[in-house]
Amino acid sequence: MKNVFATLIFLLILSVSAQAQEMASNVAYKDSTVRFTVVTDGVIRMEWASDGRFTDNPSFIAVNRTYPHVDYKVRSSGSTVEITTAKMKMKYKKGSGKFTADNLSVVSAKGMLPFSWKPGKKQQGNLKGTYRTLDAYEGDQYYYKEDLAEGEDPTMPIEDGLLATDGWTLVDDSQGLLFDRSDWPWVEQRSDTTVQDWYFMAYGHDYKAALKDFTVFAGKVPLPPRYAFGYWWSRYWCYTDNELRDLVRNFRTHDIPLDVMVIDMDWHYTDPGRGGWTGFTWNRGLFPDPAGLLGYLKQEGMQVTLNLHPADGVAWFEKQYPEMAEWMGANPDPAEKDTIKWAGSDKRFMSGWYNTVLRPLEKMGIDFWWLDWQQELNDAKIPNLSNTWWLNYSTFSDMQRNRSTRPMLYHRWGGLGNHRYQIGFSGDAVTSWKSLDFQTWFNATASNVLYGYWSHDLGGHYGDTINPELLTRWMQFGAVSPIMRTHATKSGKQDKEPWRFGKKYFEVLRSTVLQRYRLAPYIYSMARKTHEEGLSLCRPLYYDHPENKESYSFKSEYMFGDQMLVAPVTAPTKDGYTTLEVWLPSGNEWYEWHTGTLLKGGQTVQRSFAIDEYPLYFKAGSIIPMYGKVENLRKNDEPVEIVVVPGGDGSFEMYEDNGNDKEYERNFATTTLVSVRNGNELTVTIGARRGTYSGMPETRNFTLSVLASVIPETVSVNGESTSYRYDGDELALVIDIPVTDCGLEKVIQITYPASAIDLTDGLTGKFRRIRKAVYELKYRWPGVQLNDDMSRMESINREVTYDPERLTPCIERFRTNYDNLPGILDKQTAWSWRGTAPINADDRQWFLNFIRYKE
Repeated sequence: MKNVFATLIFLLILSVSAQAQEMASNVAYKDSTVRFTVVTDGVIRMEWASDGRFTDNPSFIAVNRTYPHVDYKVRSSGSTVEITTAKMKMKYKKGSGKFTADNLSVVSAKGMLPFSWKPGKKQQGNLKGTYRTLDAYEGDQYYYKEDLAEGEDPTMPIEDGLLATDGWTLVDDSQGLLFDRSDWPWVEQRSDTTVQDWYFMAYGHDYKAALKDFTVFAGKVPLPPRYAFGYWWSRYWCYTDNELRDLVRNFRTHDIPLDVMVIDMDWHYTDPGRGGWTGFTWNRGLFPDPAGLLGYLKQEGMQVTLNLHPADGVAWFEKQYPEMAEWMGANPDPAEKDTIKWAGSDKRFMSGWYNTVLRPLEKMGIDFWWLDWQQELNDAKIPNLSNTWWLNYSTFSDMQRNRSTRPMLYHRWGGLGNHRYQIGFSGDAVTSWKSLDFQTWFNATASNVLYGYWSHDLGGHYGDTINPELLTRWMQFGAVSPIMRTHATKSGKQDKEPWRFGKKYFEVLRSTVLQRYRLAPYIYSMARKTHEEGLSLCRPLYYDHPENKESYSFKSEYMFGDQMLVAPVTAPTKDGYTTLEVWLPSGNEWYEWHTGTLLKGGQTVQRSFAIDEYPLYFKAGSIIPMYGKVENLRKNDEPVEIVVVPGGDGSFEMYEDNGNDKEYERNFATTTLVSVRNGNELTVTIGARRGTYSGMPETRNFTLSVLASVIPETVSVNGESTSYRYDGDELALVIDIPVTDCGLEKVIQITYPASAIDLTDGLTGKFRRIRKAVYELKYRWPGVQLNDDMSRMESINREVTYDPERLTPCIERFRTNYDNLPGILDKQTAWSWRGTAPINADDRQWFLNFIRYKE
C-alpha cells in the first residue's frame, strides 16, 4: 500500500512538473543578451539585458510570468531570428545589441489589420486610458485657473491606454518597479536600469482580445463583493450617531434600498491636539459607542467604510499610538509629542499600521477603506514609487491576506496595473452639466486600461446649490455606472437626500435607485465577465463596432454590459424635454426601455426625454435577469424576474456566487437563459443551474416577463398549462414559474394568435406622458371634468391590467384617440360655480406640448 501511495505521489509530481514546464515553455528564443517570450498570439515579451540576467520577478504591471500554451513558429537561421504567431511576425538581428529601429521589427500577420512597427514609431490613434483624479476639474478643464503656472495647459492630461486604432501597442516596463519574492511581496527596484523589458501587443481592431491578452500577463480584474453594486450613501458632513440612525430610518421610510454607508473624515477627531486631516481615533463626542453604531448599521444590512487621509502618520494623541510605537521598536515619551512619520515603502511601518491601527477598527465592523491620499505623489525613499499605486496595492493585499471576505477599497487611480485593486474614487469634481457630460466618456474610456469601477461623486462635489434636474440626470447616469454613490462637499446647501426634493424629482430619484437594484443580477453577471475577459461594465461602442466612425464620434454613448446601450442625458431640459442625437449601431434593432419603442439599428435618431425618461436601449431579443423589490444586495435568494425584450432571439448566462467570499474563482454557479421566437411561438428556457458555492440556495422563485406582449392563446411550463397576469405599465405578459428547484430546467412555451397587433411603437411612453399631463392639468384647471375619451386614455394601463383579454380593442381605441387628441381636448370642459367652460387655447397647447405631441 505504501508503494502504491508513493507511486501516486511521484506521478502527481511529474504531472505538476510537466504542467509547469508547459506553462513556462513560451520562451521562443534566448541568447546571451535577449529573450523573447510568447505570452499569447497577440503579445510578445521582448527583453534585452547586457549581462543576460533577465527579469523573472513580477513587476507592478506584469504580475504573471507563466502563460498558457500558444501556437507559434520560430525560425532561427544565420543572423536573424523570426517569431510568427497568428497575429504578427517579429524579426530581430542576432547579436546586434539593444532594440532599435535597425534590428527589430514587427508586422501584422495575414488577415489582420495591416501595420508595421519598429522601435521609436509613435502611435497615431491611441484611444486613451484614464487619469488619477477629477479633483478641481470641470469636465476636462482645471477649474481654478489662478492656481496654474503661466502658460500651463488646464486640460486634463489623460494617460494613453492599451488600445489604438493603429492596431498595436507597446507597453514599456523597462523602468517599472518589481515585487520581491517574500511572503508578502514588497516593492523592489530594478538592479539594472539599462535593460529593455517590452510587451508588444498586436490586435488589429479586435480591442476585446487585446484587453484579455493584457490580463494574461498583468492579472485579472478582481470581482468586487455583490453589495458594491448597490447604492452607496456618502456626504462630507459632521454626522452624529443620532443623525446616521435618522438617515437610515428615512431610507427605510421612503422605501429606498441602501447597501453601503460611507462616513467621511469627521468620524475621527479633527481639532488640533486630537486630530486633523489624518486621524484614527473615533470622535467620542459624536459617536459615544462606535461599536454600537456599527452594530446597528450591520443589523440594517449595511456595509461600512471610513475615510482615511493617512499622510501625516500616527500622532502621539492617537489611541493606537502606544501599540504602533512598540511595533516600530520605539519607547516614546508622551511629553515629547512625537509623530511616527508615514513611510509607505517601509514594510515594518506598513505592517504595523495595518495591524495596530486599522485592524482593531476592522474587527469593530469596518468592511473596507476609503483611501484619500492627496499629498506627495511619490514615496520619500523610492522616488518613482507612486504613493497612490502603492497604497492601493498594500491595502488590497493586506485585506487579501488577513480576511475571509473579498478585499475592496476605493481610492484614486495609481497607474497601469492598478486594475487589480478596485474601486476607483474619482475625487472632487466641479458641479456642472459639463462635468456630467465628461464623466460619461471618462467612465467608458477607463476600460481601455481595465479600470472599470470608477466611483464618482454623483451630483458633483463643489457647488453652492443643488440643481435638482442636474442631480437627477447625474443619478440616472449613476444607475448605469459601475458604482452608484452620491457625495458632496461640506455645505448646508449640498444635501442630496432624495426626500429633500419635491414630488417631481423625489419620485424619479427613488425609481432610479430601484432601477439600479432591479438590474443587479444583470450587472453582477457582467462584472464576472469583467473578471474573466477584462471587459468593463461601461465600455466604448468601438469595442463592438470598430469600423464605424460613429462609435468613436458619439463619445458619450457606451455599452453597459453586453445587452444595454446608454446614451446619457447631459444637458438641461427645454420645455420639459431634452432632445439628443442617438446613434444606434447596425446588426440588430434596439428597444428603448423607458418609452417602449423598437428602433432600427444602423442609424442616428433624434429622441426627446422628459425628466422621468432616460435613453436606455436593450438589444432586440435580449433576455435579461432582474430583481423585483429588494432591501439590499446582501442576500442571494431573492426572486429573479427573467425579462424578454421584443425583436428576436436571445441568450444570457446568469451568474451567482456567495457574494463576498474569496472562493469565486472556483466556487460559483451559472444558469443559461434562452429565448427563441418561431412564428407565433415563443420558447423561453431557464436552464438547470450548474456549479456550486457556499450558501447557495436550492430553490428560487422565477417570474417571466415578456415586454410588448399581446395576450397569448396558451402558456405552459414544462408541458403543464399555467396561468399568467398582465402588467399594463410595461405591456408585459407576466408568468410566475411554479417550478422553483434551481437544479431543474424550466421550459416556458407561449403560443400567440396567428396575427397580433404591434406594441413596440412607443405606447408605454405615451401612456405615462398622458397620465402625467392629466395630473398636471388638474392643477392648472382644478374644475376640469375629464370626458370619456380622455379618462380612458389616462387609465389605459389599469384597464388592460384588470382585463387583459380586452388588450387589442383597448390599444386600438387608445391609438385612435391619440391621433384625435387635439379634437378630444377641444371637447374638454371644466365646471365652476359660474357653469361649464371649454378648455382655453393656452391650456390646450400646454397639454400637447407637455406630451410632445406632433399635430
